[in-house]
Amino acid sequence: MGIFDRFKKKKVRSEAENVDASILAVLPEQIYESASLELQDVIAPSALKIESKSINLGDKIARTFFIMSYPRFLTDNWFSPIINLDKVFDISIFVHPIDTSLMLRQFQKKVAEVQSQISVRETKGMVRDPMLDTSYQDLEGLRDNLIQAQEKMFDVGIYITIYADNELELFKTENEIKSMLESKLIYIKPALFQQEAGFKSVIPTNTDLLNIHQKLNSEPLSSIFPFISFDLTSDKGILYGINRHNSSLVIFDRFSLENYNSVTFAKAGSGKSYATKLEILRSLMFDTDVIVIDPEREYEFLAEAVGGRYFNISLSSDHHINPFDLPIPREDETAEDVLRSNIINLVGLFRLMLGGLTPEEDSMVDRAISETYAIKDITPESDFSNIEPPLLSDFEMVLGGMDGSDSVVQRLAKYTKGSWATFLNRPSNVDINKKFIVFSVRDMEDELKPVAMYIIMHYIWNAIRKNLKKRLLVVDEAWWMMKSEDTASFLYSIAKRGRKYYLGLSTITQDAADFMNSPYGVPIITNSSIQLLLKQSPTTIDILQKSFNLTDEEKYLLLESGVGEGIFFAGLKHVAIKIIASYTEDQIITSDPSQILSNRKAKEAAEAEQIGGK
Repeated sequence: MGIFDRFKKKKVRSEAENVDASILAVLPEQIYESASLELQDVIAPSALKIESKSINLGDKIARTFFIMSYPRFLTDNWFSPIINLDKVFDISIFVHPIDTSLMLRQFQKKVAEVQSQISVRETKGMVRDPMLDTSYQDLEGLRDNLIQAQEKMFDVGIYITIYADNELELFKTENEIKSMLESKLIYIKPALFQQEAGFKSVIPTNTDLLNIHQKLNSEPLSSIFPFISFDLTSDKGILYGINRHNSSLVIFDRFSLENYNSVTFAKAGSGKSYATKLEILRSLMFDTDVIVIDPEREYEFLAEAVGGRYFNISLSSDHHINPFDLPIPREDETAEDVLRSNIINLVGLFRLMLGGLTPEEDSMVDRAISETYAIKDITPESDFSNIEPPLLSDFEMVLGGMDGSDSVVQRLAKYTKGSWATFLNRPSNVDINKKFIVFSVRDMEDELKPVAMYIIMHYIWNAIRKNLKKRLLVVDEAWWMMKSEDTASFLYSIAKRGRKYYLGLSTITQDAADFMNSPYGVPIITNSSIQLLLKQSPTTIDILQKSFNLTDEEKYLLLESGVGEGIFFAGLKHVAIKIIASYTEDQIITSDPSQILSNRKAKEAAEAEQIGGK
């Protein structure tokens, strides 16, 4: 060792000692105070390890793949299932345009090569190769499109980075994505020994470091971009359920659409009443009045829970509705218009009650209704706020004084005399001045159910017209009303006119065939901005597929859906949905008989304990 080396070593030792002294002079608090954190320090992982097939990012494992081959044809939206997969991953799509003139020169050479191979095989007398013929046709067609500027060529690179907490989870996600793509003849490979470049290519820095491309023309390239939204979330509205594609929330406000109506189709036991009650419960929280026509007494507990009113309409019930009641005209209406509209609706009611009317009988009934009102001094010039409406027996008396009315009077007698008179021939004693109202017709005879539902609907419609409020009218088991043309027509008129009165009509049915066969079935669907299709039976699925223009995948989804699962349509958008309620909501709206029985026993036990404590 020379003198220079000893001097240099001594100098280094001296500098080191000085550095150590300076380090020891700085306290940890001073280091913390003097340090400045930047954005990259916050978002960066605690540690990074690059391996051949993955990258360890702190406590996460990432793996980057690239698409290496495509089939001859790509269907529209083939990439949408991947994008909407309920997994954590990143996707980057790089599209590099290729000069058309350069591409045409390459095509000329390639076409010549393929043509030469075909000629050689013909010369040798070999059997024609279908793959060569197809390649030649594809090349010629694409070259023609490029020359005519109908297509352009691009170098396209698609990179996918998946994330997981461990190797097993990473393996499952990888296999799921591979199987989905390989079913469409699209193949991916991990970026072996290029994971760092792959990860940098996927993060949003717009740097294509992998540089692994496939040549695509305009048409297949357009299929990569999924111009379809599986999200159905708005800033306001109620929660309808969970998006089954990506677990996002389906939040929507029916009163923000062009009309406020909805239809729900589902087979028995698929959760249609459960979904409806959940919407009602959540709508009540947003200051919406709700009225329900309940054919099966499913909404009684809900009415009790929210402090609503429950009316049981039957032959032995204490609740009565007089069909001759008249609403008070609004400011934009005249008494004449209200009276005329009510007479028209009553004629429809009598057609239903009497099993149809001949043209002569129809005219006679119309005239008799006008005269019945007249004997109570009710005319187009009357003040409807201080009147006593006539009863059905008054109408029978007027009708009996007309020539040729014997048949009609005879058929009407069963509604004015005997046990059926208790239902119709009484003054109204129903008050619907509550946020939540339920009319149950479960105990009404099946023969009278359509009549009862028509009268209830007529009464509700008159009440709705009195004042402008945000309301929701729910008609459960609407197929009862679709049995008759008059009831179906009345339901359709409400669907059309409801928006004027800030009313949303919710139509629910399990018998899609009866609903669709009615001449008013499809118009009601057309006038409903929201449609909810839950689990369907094989006998009705074809009808729904045609009516709602469902794909085969959506058709099978409805056939295989579980309880509370289906497809939710709102305007032009639709998503696969799962209805989910909280524990408290579930206890209130459940339709499970065992659960209802358990809740009743718990309630009775609590009441007994309370009485015993006193």
